[in-house]
Amino acid sequence: MGKGHFYTTRSTLSQEAVTSMKDIDTLLQDCKEHAFDLHFSRAKEWKAEKPDRVVVGYLPIYFPREIIHAAGGLPVGIFGGGDQKQIVKGDAYYQSYICHIPRSVIELALDKHLEHFDGFIFPSICDVIRNLSGIFKQKKIGKFVKYMDFPQNFLPEIGGVFYQQEMQHILQYIKAVNGREVTPERLNQAIRLYNRNRELIEIIYDIRQQYPWRLRIEDLYHVLRAGTAIPVEEHNAILEQVCTYIQQDIGTPQDKVKVVVSGAFCEQPSLGLIKAIEEAGCYVVDDDYMLGSRMILGDIDDSTDNPLEAIANAYIRQSQYSSSIFDIDNPKEYRLAKIVEKRDAAGVIFASASFCDPSLLDAPIFQNAFNKLGIRYIAFQFSENINQFKVIKEQVGAFSDSIKLWEDEPAEAIYS
Repeated sequence: MGKGHFYTTRSTLSQEAVTSMKDIDTLLQDCKEHAFDLHFSRAKEWKAEKPDRVVVGYLPIYFPREIIHAAGGLPVGIFGGGDQKQIVKGDAYYQSYICHIPRSVIELALDKHLEHFDGFIFPSICDVIRNLSGIFKQKKIGKFVKYMDFPQNFLPEIGGVFYQQEMQHILQYIKAVNGREVTPERLNQAIRLYNRNRELIEIIYDIRQQYPWRLRIEDLYHVLRAGTAIPVEEHNAILEQVCTYIQQDIGTPQDKVKVVVSGAFCEQPSLGLIKAIEEAGCYVVDDDYMLGSRMILGDIDDSTDNPLEAIANAYIRQSQYSSSIFDIDNPKEYRLAKIVEKRDAAGVIFASASFCDPSLLDAPIFQNAFNKLGIRYIAFQFSENINQFKVIKEQVGAFSDSIKLWEDEPAEAIYS
């Protein structure tokens, strides 16, 4: 596939990106700083530029950021403190047998990292996140706190209408803060920006599928996570520059196997673990680390008189598989199998946060299906604050070596 193929078939580089090209190392370092800035400095700067701007934090997995943008706000992803934040107060709010992310999120809030946030959205993921939204309400953190239910009924006239009502509630909260009336035109413009954002992200994944050595997985992670902390216009310019960079014939292929990582969609593994997987002999050609930024597959209609309906319909008809979604008519195990096939991956790594009920309850479903389909896999658990990966690295390395040694053998023969 020749240089420029992806852009000539899908889109062209904007003039803004051409005229503001940075050295790629500087660009990637900037993304890393944005990604792991626990003070959310760019959001604070952005808010200070105009008096009616609002900053709204959202928890994983997915939230329709378009509505915050249309309301004059900046949606900012909150993924916990990872291995950068020592937990002192957070353990007092949660028992020991749950995941780690709510402890670090409440630690960030109590240590005033989120003081410049006007509101917080807690999407329906699990009971732990529901309880975290209750703690934010009790502690009166922010001007509003919303636990946002997503439809589990995928009929537009039922689940779609319900979802539109949930989005209306959030717009009412924001209007109470900044007085901004959201128009269909503003919503459509926001949809166009995020359509472009998702398109560019998929271009990068498509290029890495064939040439994964052109951009390390940790650098891709920095680029995507940075997009949850800065304005979408700025992120789109970064993505365009990255697309241009990785279309060049750069890097050296290594003897690694292509894999898909699944299960790390909420609590994030530390950067050391993300790097360790590729260092152990794997190219990660697809993943769900930043699933929320890729949840909608394809474009949302940006030309309707009812953009909220368009967003709802896209979620119902075009959403990625997720452990937080129960869609009986479209089993997630077969949707993941299609991703493995599309990416020409040799196997799957199931990486679940410790005590993550949605991920761990889905694991047997995936694994039973993959045994029947002949898809190779391994599984391990992690915590965001753990940065010792010797055992996991050895496990992944053995997995990679087994695929190379017995690549012509059916997976059933290897597991038997």
